[in-house]
Amino acid sequence: MATPVATVGTASAASFPLVAIAPQKLAAEATPTGLAGRSYNAWMNDAPPIALRTELDSGLQALGLDSALATPLLAYLALLERWNKTYNLTAIRDPRAMVSLHLLDSLAMHPFVRGIGSLADLGTGAGLPGIPLAIAIPGLQVTLVESNGKKARFLREAVRTLGLGNARVAESRAEALDAPAAFDAITARAMATLADILAVGAHLLGPEGRLLAMKGARPDDEIAELPAGWRVEAIHPLAVPGLDAERHLVAVCREA
Repeated sequence: MATPVATVGTASAASFPLVAIAPQKLAAEATPTGLAGRSYNAWMNDAPPIALRTELDSGLQALGLDSALATPLLAYLALLERWNKTYNLTAIRDPRAMVSLHLLDSLAMHPFVRGIGSLADLGTGAGLPGIPLAIAIPGLQVTLVESNGKKARFLREAVRTLGLGNARVAESRAEALDAPAAFDAITARAMATLADILAVGAHLLGPEGRLLAMKGARPDDEIAELPAGWRVEAIHPLAVPGLDAERHLVAVCREA
């Protein structure tokens, strides 16, 4: 689960808060060739495969989430699958595997972000966990931080297509994002160690802010290497429906 965030692009104070991007600009950024032939809306008018819907419905129920979320989540999955053919957004190609490894894995942390006002998802890649969380929790303001231009282009299209008024894209390295103390929490699903995440993202946290790091096995070695002034507040084992692997959410906060 530990891969470093890409280091391309910058963001300045003038670019934050982030604003909605005009549809004309999005259209000008071009659609990947994998979407040619049939429009996205036409594809979504077809019923999703029954197996996908059944697996997602079951997983949402296991996580205590409304089954109505399946519709926008599958819309996001369809968009991801099609753009992935051109842009290589994720190594996972099988839509059924995406349900458990992407959608449900991301949503497993939902109880721990409820009540939080703002969340920065660092090195979000294809929008994980930020987009599923934004879909599931409309009151959560999510900033998707991604420096890779192609991935950021996909993220802007996903936010626009899904109508996510509570999600914004910051095309920037995390350490270059000029938004000091702007967030209640930061998260990372595919970055390096806890210390590394804090090194690039701690400046984004408010005084009471927390790092909510998604990890596989309990990262005791990483915990032992936390920088001075930070401590583990809690370690939450996560049960991901359809996934037979360890998952933990590590909450890190400033020492009093």
